[in-house]
Order: sequence, then structure tokens, then C-alpha cells
Amino acid sequence: MTQLRVAIIGGGLAGLAAASVLAPHGYRVTLLESRDRLGGRAGSFTDPVTGQLIDACQHVSMGCCTNYAHFCKTLGIDGYLEPQRELWFMTPDRKVTRFRADDLPAPLHLARSFANAHYLTLGEKLRAGYALAMLRLASTKDDPPFQEWLERHYQTQRIIDRFWGLVLVSALNETPDRIGLRYARKVFVDGFLTHPRGFVVDLPTVPLGRLYGNEMRQWLSNNHVEVRSLTGVRKIVLNKSQAQGRPQGAPGIQSADLSLIRTTDTPIPGAPFGRPWAWGNVARLELRSGEFTEADWYISTVPFDRLLDLLPPEAVDSEPYFANLRNLGVSPITSVHCWFDKPATHFPHVTLIDSVGQWVFNRGKNEHDEYYLQVVMSAARQFRGLGREEVQRQVVEELRRLFAPLADANLLRAKVVTEHAATFSAVPGVDRWRPPQGSPIRNLLVAGDWTATGWPATMEGAVRSGYLAAEELLRREGKPQRLLQADLA
Repeated sequence: MTQLRVAIIGGGLAGLAAASVLAPHGYRVTLLESRDRLGGRAGSFTDPVTGQLIDACQHVSMGCCTNYAHFCKTLGIDGYLEPQRELWFMTPDRKVTRFRADDLPAPLHLARSFANAHYLTLGEKLRAGYALAMLRLASTKDDPPFQEWLERHYQTQRIIDRFWGLVLVSALNETPDRIGLRYARKVFVDGFLTHPRGFVVDLPTVPLGRLYGNEMRQWLSNNHVEVRSLTGVRKIVLNKSQAQGRPQGAPGIQSADLSLIRTTDTPIPGAPFGRPWAWGNVARLELRSGEFTEADWYISTVPFDRLLDLLPPEAVDSEPYFANLRNLGVSPITSVHCWFDKPATHFPHVTLIDSVGQWVFNRGKNEHDEYYLQVVMSAARQFRGLGREEVQRQVVEELRRLFAPLADANLLRAKVVTEHAATFSAVPGVDRWRPPQGSPIRNLLVAGDWTATGWPATMEGAVRSGYLAAEELLRREGKPQRLLQADLA
């Protein structure tokens, strides 16, 4: 029996996840990646001084990320994730609170640590606790502006900054005044209130370039997944058969690349909402090299703006599934990498309160006797217009104030890295623009953390999207199967 071919555009987590579940089902999978590495935004660069791999931005997962955990176990890389069962929170006066779960059922497992948090008063803790209880009762469908919701539930700006924003800015890469209730609720309910393991941070013990390196490539090879690195896609070419009609809202289309087939109103099994396949099939992919590649099924896992560039403009303009992607916004992340001649702290990581930086990751000493810290700032719009030297100056000065050993330490070198479109922005009502994985094109599936996953822009969301795209492909093949993993219960 001939194997059906699946071409996956993009070697990030969404594409890797789709490949990891389709290959064992007998599909012949080809992964097309424009770079020379896998992992997408979860990647590393080579430090020119030491030759070490350095993560552009530290990526972590949490215990509630069940699909990401399944993905890592499947590909044999879960051994490179180290659970961090303690979290440390530091204020500008250098005081530190440790968060650790007790042997109590959720949500009581963190009650003692929360009660001991030095950065909130007793009254503020009572107010935050009340809002947490109301948040748990809130509907998962409601998505009003979260800042307004907090203010209606008696949260002061100081509580918002020192509690809600402390968690949400890192988790959602967005500030409380710009996000909706739905994903703020998901972060707290799934991460902190449902299961004792939900809040546990899993930190890679190797650079991301290594995490998504040898073992992963070996698994893909063993499962007959062809990885074509340095192979970018220029265009998704729709089939060239003569158009017989026009999809609604697209009068006068003239394009040799568009096939507008089955324009009757007869429901079609497997089609979105039973609609006709107004835009036909993908015929092939045009590569940046000028070559073409063909498959039976195609899965795009590139960022939403890149997908819009790959598709024919007529298809984007006339089909809300694609056109609505123009409403999605993005949010930046900035990381400052610092190498000192002295160690800063014994903590493996510290969350900063009322500070320029947000997370400090202590990566220890390298073979050149340098002590490496990475400082991550999510939703980093405050740095727009500032040069890298000024961003570095602010962060380094803060590190010297917070960590006494750095006061007279020599900064050996530093590097500032900003991902301007790190994630989509989880604004109120954002889900009305996030499409399901089944596109209006019969043999095109779409994945990416920005698609409709029920999760915000995280590694978990990316993996879920890949699994969901594979589920939709199997459904359209008439072989429905559940691939998504259950949440912690």
C-alpha cells in the first residue's frame, strides 16, 4: 500500500509535534525548515568567545503542560528537563520568598508559601485570595479586559503589579492591562489551583539547540521523517484547474493558481462546517530555491504573518479564516546575557518584583571561569527606542544592586537579544481571530501556538496545535483518533 505523503512547513515545536504523531501512523513525512536547526523560536546561538550554545531566550514549561511533556517523552528528550520544585521571589531590598508546595491537595498546596510572601501585606493577600476564588468560578468563555475585572474584584494597582502581573507577564508575554480574562484565568487555574504539580517549572539542563538536537533528529530518522534543513518555502501553490465559480465575497477573481471547486451548497463530509471546498487543494510548494515539492497533505506551522505571505492574496482577502489573522498582534521579549568574573547567587533562578528584569536564570560557571546570567523581560515594550547599550546598562546596574557579590564584579561581556514578535498578544477576545487547524483548503492544515488551541502562546500551545492538526488530518482521511493528551486532574 502506497504511503500518503505529508509535507510540514516549519521545524518548530508545532511541526515537530505533528511529525511525531503522524509518522507512526504510516505517513511519509517531510519536514521543511528554512534554518539549519530545529526548534523554531526555541533556539540557541553560538557564543563567539567560548563557542558555547546560548539560548536566545530561556524557555521553560510547567507541570500543567501535559502535551509538551508527552512530546518530550516520545522523542526521548525528557531526561534533559529538570523539575524546579522551588521558586524564589526577590524585591529590590534583596528580601527573598521561597515558594514550595506542601503535601496538601490543591489549591491548599501553596497556601503556606503564599501566606509567608513578604512582598504583600496581610490585607493584600486576603484581597488576592478573594479574587483567586472568584477567578476559579468565572466562566471559561468570558473574556473581558482583565485589568477591569481585577479592579471590580477589589485589586489595587500594587496587588496587580506584585501578584497578578508578576505571574502573567512571564506566562502570557503581556501586561494585565492588555490581556483578557480567559487566558489569565487559565494560567492561575491550571498552573496553581488544580494540581500540586501544575506550578512546577521544568527547566532544560542543556541549551535548546541541544535539547532539540541529536536525540530528536535520531528519533525522526528512525521513524522515517525526512528533515530538509535550509529549505524555505516561497509559496503555497493552489491547483490550477479551471475555476467554476467564486467563493462568497470574492467577486471577479482572476488567478491561474486558484481552483474554486464544488460551489454547490451540498454539505461535504470532512469539510469545515460541511461547506464546499471553495479553494480546492494545495497542488505543490514552491521553494525559495525555485524547486517544487509535492505531497498529499500539507501542514503549515509558520507564524501567522508568514502564512499570509505564502498564500495567494485572493484566497486571503476572500476567506475570513485567513483574513482574520491580520487582527492578531504580537508582543516582544528581550533577554540580556551577562558574563561576570564572580558568581551572583546560589539560587538557580529568581523572579524579580518591582524591577527592570523579570526572571534571572543562573547558568553557572563555564570552562573559562565565567559566571553566566540570563535576564528575561517579557512584554518588553518599555525598551522600544532604546539602544542595546542602554538596555544593557539598566539591567547590569540592577543586577549589581540586587546581588551583593556583583557590586565589584567585572562584567566580562554582555549581549542583548530581542524577539520583536515573540508571541501573539492575548488581548480580550483574541480567540475570535485564532483559526482551528482545519483550513478551508481541503489538504492544508494549519498549526502554531497562535491557532485555536485553548492555550496561550506557549510551548504547550505549539505542541497542542501540532497534535490537533494531525487529528484533523486523520479525521479528513476518515480515520479519526484522539491524539491530544488529557490535562492534569
